[in-house]
Amino acid sequence: MSTLKPELADRARAWVEDDPDQATRQELLSRIKAAEAGDDAEVAELESAFAGTLQFGTAGLRGAMGPGPNRMNVAVVSRAAAGIGSYLRDVVGEARVVIGYDARYNSRTFATTSAAILRAAGHHVILMPHHWPTPVLAHAVRAKSADCGIMVTASHNPARDNGYKVYLGGRAAGADGNGVQIVPPADADIAAKIASVGAVREIPRAEGGWEMMPESFVDEYIEAILPILERDSASDTNATRSDRANLRIVHTAMHGVGSATMLAAFERAGFTDLHSVKEQQEPDPDFPTVPFPNPEERGAIDLAAKLAEQVEADLVIANDPDADRCAAAIYDPRREAWRMLHGDELGLLLATYVATHRPKHGTFANSIVSSRSLGALAAARGYESTQTLTGFKWIARAENIVFGYEEAIGYCVLPEVVKDKDGMSAALAIAELAALTKANGSTLTELLDELAREIGLYLTSQLSIRVSNLDLIGEMMHTLRTTPPKTLAGSSVVEVRDLAEGTVETTGLPPTNGMLLLAADDSRVIVRPSGTEPKLKAYLEVVTEVEENADFNDLSAAREHATEKLERMKKELSELLGS
Repeated sequence: MSTLKPELADRARAWVEDDPDQATRQELLSRIKAAEAGDDAEVAELESAFAGTLQFGTAGLRGAMGPGPNRMNVAVVSRAAAGIGSYLRDVVGEARVVIGYDARYNSRTFATTSAAILRAAGHHVILMPHHWPTPVLAHAVRAKSADCGIMVTASHNPARDNGYKVYLGGRAAGADGNGVQIVPPADADIAAKIASVGAVREIPRAEGGWEMMPESFVDEYIEAILPILERDSASDTNATRSDRANLRIVHTAMHGVGSATMLAAFERAGFTDLHSVKEQQEPDPDFPTVPFPNPEERGAIDLAAKLAEQVEADLVIANDPDADRCAAAIYDPRREAWRMLHGDELGLLLATYVATHRPKHGTFANSIVSSRSLGALAAARGYESTQTLTGFKWIARAENIVFGYEEAIGYCVLPEVVKDKDGMSAALAIAELAALTKANGSTLTELLDELAREIGLYLTSQLSIRVSNLDLIGEMMHTLRTTPPKTLAGSSVVEVRDLAEGTVETTGLPPTNGMLLLAADDSRVIVRPSGTEPKLKAYLEVVTEVEENADFNDLSAAREHATEKLERMKKELSELLGS
């Protein structure tokens, strides 16, 4: 039987005294009582909830909901809002702040709490009237000339979580950072302001006085992303409305807030043959049909694939719960089944769409853990390309960016509208590409084969190791640093790079906790801790040259061989790391 330590009990009771939220006060008092009675699970929960403070970083805040400083709750959010308000006061004086929220438990409460605190601090606050998708908030930062945007969302995290995403804009960010998520040193400066906040109950709160975003703003957002379907004068013909009406789409919102906005955008664009996964269409903070509301997770799109078979669809599109990410599934004749496109495959297809149908000078950007195929396509089509650290806070800052993506199904196809990942404009773009290929008697599968003939076959995969003890991640990274593998699937490792070493001047990237391994056959592995979950992630890539006249069978054999090599690399890494 575990024992609740007196000092922990005292800290918990002190938290109760300062907590402005009656629900979490009562929850914590019940936990203290049960823990003092010897309930092992409650003792462990209290130890976790008070093990530290939920850290504010470049992803803002994200964590499980509940009482305590290491959880998402009204008290923690109040401190965050007060700290942001103080930071903005120092940087710009009276700031203009837009606040949005998703449909998770407590999201609206966290948003209105933030509005009350920021308004009391003298800032002009605009609050979204409903739970709207994250891209709508991200667009509002630029469209409303805001100095700051706050989105209350945990994106695709499990149901128990919530989060707090922060953008800077206007006078609070430089031109490259206007409407982009925060990066150093802003994150550390805000964190310092949060740490200096005193008693939560003493933080001033306004009873009102903030502005409500007009209901029409979501329609303004839809109008802003529709130009992704317009062709530039130098490109070939774009899809007609009849081509779009001829494309049968299955869509799932994954129990999130994207359904109404996404379906409205599709219909306004002319994609009228729409079939929504009814079980996942309406917002539901419990996410009852999926253990993890992430389209990338195994089984997450099973309902969508089943519906696609029933209605004989051409394309499946899935948004994550806050609709800033987009996934797509296609019927694969090689498997004779529907399959999810890997994030890198969809990234390559979207880049092809931008290069072919919306050509303009600029830069293609993706994260270092994403496929090098984007750079190969950029070189073939006359674009600049660059790789950045993981996260759209870095990707969106690429100079003169016209398209950016990360393999974790995040895509930026209209940086002038949303300088962040936007799952809805990306969905329109992939639907348009599918409509064009269908009108030309082809498929997205065949287009991927054409791209392999043009730039080579790039196949990627991922090994994800979830841990219950975060110390294990450090131990595994230490193993890689001290005893890296000498081969990858039989090819000699010719480069081992510690991404934590070096500077921007020497490597082109800021230091980050990661390891890069490159083999003689151009196979590559990058290993890094996840920034949002207790995982160690390994990103694997195999590159295969393909003849220009390779036929379907040749490409099938090349894909099979590359897949086998990826599986060997996964097994080797798993054994090395003891997972």
